[in-house]
Amino acid sequence: MKHISNKESPTLAIAIYCLASILMTVTNKLVLGSYQFTMTFLVLAIQNAATVLLLVISSNLSLLSYRRLNTKDAVTWSPIAFALVAMILTGAKTLRYMSIPLFTIYKNVTIILIAVGERLWFNGHPITKLIAISFGLVVLSSIVAGWTDIMSAKGGLKDPNALFAAYFWMVLNCFTTASFSLCLRAKIKQVNFKDHDTVYYNNLLSVPILLLGSLMFEMQAGSDMWERFVSPGDESSQLPGLVVALLLSSVCAFGISFGTSMCVRLTSSTTYSFVGALNKLPISISGMLFFNDPVTVGSVSGVVIACAGGLLYSHAKNEQMKELAMLPTTITEMRDRKMGSAEPLMLQVEDDTSEGSNKKI
Repeated sequence: MKHISNKESPTLAIAIYCLASILMTVTNKLVLGSYQFTMTFLVLAIQNAATVLLLVISSNLSLLSYRRLNTKDAVTWSPIAFALVAMILTGAKTLRYMSIPLFTIYKNVTIILIAVGERLWFNGHPITKLIAISFGLVVLSSIVAGWTDIMSAKGGLKDPNALFAAYFWMVLNCFTTASFSLCLRAKIKQVNFKDHDTVYYNNLLSVPILLLGSLMFEMQAGSDMWERFVSPGDESSQLPGLVVALLLSSVCAFGISFGTSMCVRLTSSTTYSFVGALNKLPISISGMLFFNDPVTVGSVSGVVIACAGGLLYSHAKNEQMKELAMLPTTITEMRDRKMGSAEPLMLQVEDDTSEGSNKKI
């Protein structure tokens, strides 16, 4: 059983995560897609650095506190920083080539990976028939949407190379997201981090990794961006909009980092992931409304089926929790429920000072 204080609300954590997730996806699509800003590493470094800055400012205003950087915790937490970079990077790369509705549908496959991982490595709750059916709906939604996408490519409506790139990065994103979620849960318990500690270490340790990646792989892209937006600046009129989108996405990065760590700690990795799945409906609608993402029978059907799977999962988890709450948790309860007696259970225990002494447990 997880102990949750009165001041900690899973509902609030989920709300923060959902709002930040919607805005983060939309603004990243705006920066990387609409503005064709191809320096993905640099964008992520700016977002993570802004998150650290907001955390420090909030701490100085006595709004929150966090554990200061120390070598031992930094070494222990470094695998999580790498996993975070891999998750966000592959997601951003996917959004360059894939529409938001399709991205949100395939993201749901991650839930199955996380559920299996929790069951294997954390002795999580068993996967019931209803949960299995909800997972089946998630897979079905991916197949429906994917088939439509592949047919578009065969019909010449989409570039096959871009289609391959989109699905390549999407597969990597599913595995990196599952790895991050499961590793995060394990490490939080190991180092006893609070939510603000998690946000601070996640983002601070990932900034050097992202900057190094930008220097190694994005020098030519940086030169192209400079020519487009600064000198000679053929698209300089778009620079203010790009800066605003970057700032907004940086604020969202702070919200999603905080909401993620809080959700995983107060609920579970699987619940956090399925909250994200249900959150995909408004995200998909935003993509269709603001980015002219194609509205096809396949994409719409995929979103509807995925959301149906999410709702079924929520119902199945509620039923599972009710059943677990009714199970006996102590030897006394087990005996009492079986025998119908309220008398305390007495066991004969021998020790060094007295033989046959009765001890209550």
